[in-house]
Amino acid sequence: MIASFIRTAAVASLLLGSAGASLAQDSVTVGGAPMYASKTIAENAPNASNLKTLVAAVKAAGLVKTLDGAGPFTVFAPDDAAFAKLPKGTVDTLVKPENKAQLTKILTYHVVPAKATSAAAMKMIKDDGGKHMVKTVEGEELTLAMKGDKLTVTDAKGNVATVTQADVMQKNGVVHVIDTVLMP
Repeated sequence: MIASFIRTAAVASLLLGSAGASLAQDSVTVGGAPMYASKTIAENAPNASNLKTLVAAVKAAGLVKTLDGAGPFTVFAPDDAAFAKLPKGTVDTLVKPENKAQLTKILTYHVVPAKATSAAAMKMIKDDGGKHMVKTVEGEELTLAMKGDKLTVTDAKGNVATVTQADVMQKNGVVHVIDTVLMP
């Protein structure tokens, strides 16, 4: 488990070490807003029109300071459409103060304590024969795989999220926008 995480971080560091400067564009657009590589995840995310539900959930869970921290983080960020796929009332229930622990568990399940680009993830998937396990901040694992030319993330319940926008470089990590909320 620890060895897998260390290897994940090491491969990501190697790939970012030589390619990091070219990957860290001045800015890319997410939800119509520029995301600056010189700003943290917490500074950039609130500006994206398609991440409003995620931002509200992060605030409700009290995780803004964490995502403003040094990192490094790889965040699989569900867009608003991903949250809309959940059963009606789920988000409203999760953001209630009495459900903060459950919300925190779900949100930290979307974060890996490393800075891994899609290229690094694809290399690890290939090296591991088609699937690569990553341990999340929450403590459980996600399975990274490829479906055609698309990077996918499978949760503990078998839900498969597709990365719809990869490699949004941030000062303290990288964000990959996904189309499904992952559940531990």
